[in-house]
Amino acid sequence: MTTNTKRYRLGIDCRLSGSEHAGIGRYCENLLRETIKINQEKNLFHLVLFFRNLNQAKAVLGQDYYQKTEKYHLSIQLINIRHYSLKEQFCLPKIYRQAKLDLLHVPHFNIPIFYRQNLVITIHDLLWHQQKGMKVTTLKPIAYYAKYLAYLMVVKQAIKQAKFILVPAQTIKETVVKYYRHAQDKIVVTKEGIAEAYQKNLNLVSAKSLGKKRIKKQLVYTGSLYPHKNIILIIKALKKLPKYQLLVVGSRNVFQTQVRKLVARYKVKRQVKFLAYVPDDKLIKLYQESIALVQPSLSEGFGLTGIEAMASGTAVLASDIPIFHEIYQDHAFYFNPKDSNSFLAALEKLEFSKREPIIKNNLDFAKKYRWQDMANLTCRVYLTILQSK
Repeated sequence: MTTNTKRYRLGIDCRLSGSEHAGIGRYCENLLRETIKINQEKNLFHLVLFFRNLNQAKAVLGQDYYQKTEKYHLSIQLINIRHYSLKEQFCLPKIYRQAKLDLLHVPHFNIPIFYRQNLVITIHDLLWHQQKGMKVTTLKPIAYYAKYLAYLMVVKQAIKQAKFILVPAQTIKETVVKYYRHAQDKIVVTKEGIAEAYQKNLNLVSAKSLGKKRIKKQLVYTGSLYPHKNIILIIKALKKLPKYQLLVVGSRNVFQTQVRKLVARYKVKRQVKFLAYVPDDKLIKLYQESIALVQPSLSEGFGLTGIEAMASGTAVLASDIPIFHEIYQDHAFYFNPKDSNSFLAALEKLEFSKREPIIKNNLDFAKKYRWQDMANLTCRVYLTILQSK
């Protein structure tokens, strides 16, 4: 990228940023921070950042960026409008137009469909195209199907209106093209990266030191508990692993009650511990004292928690699905996500493998995933649009 004499007004919808919003929140937060750093060096944009409230803006940006907006060529607008709402559709277009943006990036599919200016979107997955029906929701049928039809309409319009569509993996690109063939030429793969705490850990630890560390007979699951995450497979397997514990890390959501009922039904309550949200520095230590991170998901957009576990020096047990093979390559122990015996076999294989070579390979592999690279490529996409005007 070359230094630009004109500073374009770039808007970014930040309402889904921060730890509260799981993987999308982490993506948004790191996109913002890295784009601000790039902008400091290249002087490309005046960034207009749309947050829901002051607390979110402070938490995501940090004190320095928040207090010195002029220094970092940014301004903050607070718009307390919930995502996936009617207000989002009818009020945001006017707000965005008043901001006089040269380009808007909505880092999800939830665009206001009546906003017709330059637009970039990020599609993290098309999960709800693939996982549908009353098993994937807690809503009543009428509410669910109304919401589902609205979802299909908004996604279709978002893909049509976007100048470029960013996706985290080639597998997701192929999924988008499967449903929207005309979008193929405007999709760009921008792979995700590991957060600052994990990057620091890579510089502080060695495979030798971690290989000598005593580990507990425990498995860690990190993430939400939607049905497609398939944690039931691990709960079933625990019946045959009486000496193992499963630690469930993640924000509380509506499906946790259902998972707790499953734990009780399979009589493994003493083996499962729900930890809620755990900050990165503590999660790294948790990974390092555990045998593996488990990812039994049936569908995923990227699998960032697996890369973060590898960056911590931990093994990964992952379901045998295309996205994990793309992202983890040969650095995970794979199992059939519909067969608990396959999971048990993968765990046994891991137990009989030498830890130190696994840790070394994982630490080296995790270094390839950097948010800086994602943001650099994203900024090049921005400029492609802006300089073609």
